[in-house]
Amino acid sequence: MTGPLSDVLVVDLSRALAGPHATMMLGDLGARVIKVEAPGAGDDTRGWGPPFVGPDDERISTYFLSANRNKESITLDLKDEHDRDLLLRLVDRADVLVENFRTGVLERLGLGIADLQARNPRLVVLSITGFGHDGPEGGRAGYDQIAQGEAGLMSLTGSGPDDPQRVGTPIADLLSGMYGAYGVLAALHERQTTGVGTVVRTSLLAAVVGVHAFQGTRWTVAGEVGRAQGNHHPSIAPYGLFHCRDGFVQIAVGSEGLWKRLCDGFGLDPAAPGLATNPERVAARQRVIEVLEGVFADWDAEPLLAKLAELGVPAGKVRTLDEVYAWDQTASQGLLLDVEHPTLGTVTLPGGPLRFFAPDGTETTRRDHVAPPLLDQHGGSVREWLERE
Repeated sequence: MTGPLSDVLVVDLSRALAGPHATMMLGDLGARVIKVEAPGAGDDTRGWGPPFVGPDDERISTYFLSANRNKESITLDLKDEHDRDLLLRLVDRADVLVENFRTGVLERLGLGIADLQARNPRLVVLSITGFGHDGPEGGRAGYDQIAQGEAGLMSLTGSGPDDPQRVGTPIADLLSGMYGAYGVLAALHERQTTGVGTVVRTSLLAAVVGVHAFQGTRWTVAGEVGRAQGNHHPSIAPYGLFHCRDGFVQIAVGSEGLWKRLCDGFGLDPAAPGLATNPERVAARQRVIEVLEGVFADWDAEPLLAKLAELGVPAGKVRTLDEVYAWDQTASQGLLLDVEHPTLGTVTLPGGPLRFFAPDGTETTRRDHVAPPLLDQHGGSVREWLERE
């Protein structure tokens, strides 16, 4: 394997999405990731669908495929003494262990994190929970949509305050996985100095609060509670989705210079009373929307986007996912990966978001990606490797 983490071994005890997303990120960077699954069913997401693909006697969940590339799979019963011993031998060799069990589960299995780090002091442990490892609700089970609601994200998403909506992907899971991988990299860097691994903790709650951004300080500093208000920005105007003759476009006017360009290009007065500054336009958002949609009503989307590009006003369309994956810009960024799956043959997966380049401009991004594994696909080879070591 290639990549900046090609000398790192990750033991992945996680399941569902938050932990597996973190370990997939590490695998994309070249780490060897050994995914430990329960015998029989394996990771929960192997059964999440439809859609399923493949032959009738070996249906594959596309949900599982989304979070498990670049991994090996071995099944171990952690309640079985022999299998638990195999896991400990993996831990002895590992650089990183990732788990998202509810608090206390590993201890009850005789695999407490303190005991694992006593065996392998260099071990970095990433532990992800729903609402945190401690505190009055630290033991709660965490599922994405519940966390989106509890952490305030749904109150900010939707057509209005009475229409809370979840984000269309499991964003709390994904963000906690991303923050977790980020923490692991920091811990690996620290270990270079200290020689000792640390425990990294995050949660779905922490991950969502971590991306409240200006909506967070809007409350903590200004005392304003942000609420959902559809497809327009609460602090910038015009910034959002606008209807035109045959559909809609999105524009982002983030400066007064852009506002002047927009107005000049469509025969509007940028200094019109009540619209001359961004705070004024935010206060009169509905009026701004009506003015612009009145102008855009004479335009179809494609020529309107071309006109906005000519003016230098940031704009774009709303693509469906099939359009995104057919877009040549998506392909140009390495966001489509073709891998060979043992059952499905060649399949295309969404690619990783990072690219790496040498000082001479040569791209060094990992290219040798591996398809998500079948259940226990690598059980034999991992056991043989442990016997040889």
